[in-house]
Parts: sequence; structure tokens; C-alpha cells
Amino acid sequence: MLIPGLLQTEEYARAITRTANPFAVVEHVEDLVRARMDRRRVLESPTSPVLWAILHEATLLAPMGGPKVMRHQLQHVAELAQWPKVVVQVLPFTAMAEAFMAGMTSIMSFYDAPTIVYTEGGGSGTIIEDPALVEMNARTYDLARAAALSPSASRARIESLAKDYGNR
Repeated sequence: MLIPGLLQTEEYARAITRTANPFAVVEHVEDLVRARMDRRRVLESPTSPVLWAILHEATLLAPMGGPKVMRHQLQHVAELAQWPKVVVQVLPFTAMAEAFMAGMTSIMSFYDAPTIVYTEGGGSGTIIEDPALVEMNARTYDLARAAALSPSASRARIESLAKDYGNR
């Protein structure tokens, strides 16, 4: 239900960090935001990985941080979606029955190591290495990709919603 960290703007990251840590001191929140922004630089590296993100439509409609933050965040995602190694798809509400994802799932494939899955939710994450569970998660992810809008239709939907936030 959130934009993945590597696609987040600083303002959006700050808004979700404050929401997730309502009693944290400002310095702690800023440290977490700074760390997230530092990790995001991996996308700018000449050896960057391919990032394929499927965003549920609800993620785009939840005004995290307010309309201005969301407009900027969605514009940022639309721009990144045009990068050669970034693919973004929107999973529309109408596809929920076909492609249920129980939270944030990352499938990480490597040239020199077995594929692993990382799932995250509620302030914790789990690495899955069991080949059968990795395969099950990969198939579920494949269903979500198949049910999602195409990358170009997804970018158009994101850009349209960004404009809508500009009118609020």
C-alpha cells in the first residue's frame, strides 16, 4: 500500500516515516529518510539492477503527505518509469481477484546465486530462500504482472492521477 522505497521522493519518505513512527524525534525520522534516499542512488549506478514494481491502484490514491506530496511523488514515479531499467505497472482495483498480493514482495534474482524473496510488512521483513516458497512467490508475482496494466498504460494512469492531485 506504499510506493516502494527506491521509487520514493524525500517528501513522501518523510510522510510515511512520520506516520510509521509517530513518537520518534525529528532527528530519528530524518536519519531514516536520509538512509532511504541514499539507498535510492542504486538506480543511478551504471550497474543498477532492473527494478520491476507493481503498484496497487490504492497506493496511488492514498494521499500520503497530502496532495502536493502525492503529486510530486507520482510525477517522480512516472519519470522513473521511463528509465531503461525501471518498469512500473499499476494493478487496478478490478484485478484484485486475479492477483492478490499480501504485502510488499521483492523477488531478487542474481547471476551468481539462487533467487530469493523478501517480504515486508508491519515494520518487519522476511527473507525466503526455500526453493518451493520462492517459486510460489514468483508465480504469484507473475499473476500480478499479467493482471496489471501495461507499463505505458500504467504510466498514463500515474500521470493522470498526478494531475488530479494538482487540482486539489
